[in-house]
Amino acid sequence: MSQLEIGQAIPAFTVSSTAGELTQDHLLGQITVLFFYPKDNTPGCTTESQNFRDALSQFQQLGVQIIGVSRDTLASHERFIDKQTLNFPLIADTEEILCNIFNVIKMKNMYGKQVRGIERSTFVIDAQGALLHQWRGVRVPGHVDQVLATLTAQH
Repeated sequence: MSQLEIGQAIPAFTVSSTAGELTQDHLLGQITVLFFYPKDNTPGCTTESQNFRDALSQFQQLGVQIIGVSRDTLASHERFIDKQTLNFPLIADTEEILCNIFNVIKMKNMYGKQVRGIERSTFVIDAQGALLHQWRGVRVPGHVDQVLATLTAQH
């Protein structure tokens, strides 16, 4: 599958989230940070989600919404939100709809075995629904600050 290019419109989609059904129309009218992470309640994903949670008010001051995406179920997401007091919706991309649109499924080594999984990635979508920025192969430490700095510089 080809990779989305900067400036390209996000194609139509419908997915389930903890805020109800979401479509590409929910991304219109404000900037959206869509961050993909491998699995609820794992160390890196928990830290990344907590970092976005703690910085949410700074993103909101810039008119930016935050949405997390993984292949976990809605039930898993609900538990994750409750446990970590997350203040933004999580998309349950169990059918890999957004994973395929953003081309984030990669072969990874897990305890010496090859497994298909989400490559930690973050995308910024502009208010018109087009890709504005992307970070792939994200390392958690400092990442949320980097996204915030990029968006602040554009404001």
